Amino acid sequence: MRIFSRYFFLMFLPFLNFLFLHAGGKSSGVCISQGGRFPPFSSEGKAPKKAARDALRFCRVFRKRTCCDVSQTHAALLSIRKLSSYGEGSQDCLQLWELVECSICDPLVGVQHGPPLICSSLCDRLYQACSTAYFAMDAKTQALSPCGAGDFVCGRASEWVSNGTELCRASGFSVTTSSSSEEEEEELSSCYGGKASLDYISNSWKNSHSDIVSGREHKDESFLFLGDFRQWIYDMQLNKRVPWAVGGMVLTAGLVFARLFN
Repeated sequence: MRIFSRYFFLMFLPFLNFLFLHAGGKSSGVCISQGGRFPPFSSEGKAPKKAARDALRFCRVFRKRTCCDVSQTHAALLSIRKLSSYGEGSQDCLQLWELVECSICDPLVGVQHGPPLICSSLCDRLYQACSTAYFAMDAKTQALSPCGAGDFVCGRASEWVSNGTELCRASGFSVTTSSSSEEEEEELSSCYGGKASLDYISNSWKNSHSDIVSGREHKDESFLFLGDFRQWIYDMQLNKRVPWAVGGMVLTAGLVFARLFN
């Protein structure tokens, strides 16, 4: 059964790749529901804005300007919880999966047509970290997702797909690739995990860190900024690549919540 499911899934992948590549990546300036497995935005047709207080308990680095509300972040949190409990994801896998799941809340992503456009370099890192974690085909969305309690057929990521691009696309995202240095520069500017999104995340982190220092944020939220995020951003900008070697939680408190729920 597992072999048949994987064979059928791989046969269907080329169609998904064609669909995602021709649907995603164009910006409109207003929030556009991403379709697929992603819950629709309640702010459809409006510009990204600051999330209401306590509306974003997950992916909070984007709360000052986002298309997200609890509908999107709850779905992302559930995915992280499954990967942590049943999927047997490593620490690196959990952190990278969370980074990708939070792409839906990036204001640069929320205004684009089609599924979130992820940089291929980030997808490669994700596959490296999560190839041994367990995933299953979601019967409702037909997307690959972390194995859950109700899944009958679970397999390691490496049994479903063979590389990072396949993993991201199978999980409902679109992926941009580069074949030359010029195209690579364009990729790093337009996709999630590229220069534009890194700059935005870096600035959001600095502003949020200032809020904590000045007392405008609750002290118990300070764990949002574990890890040497500044050095991380500096290294990425220096190398003009996206290694995504995260030393601790940087975007959210998701893994903390996952452990508490479990």
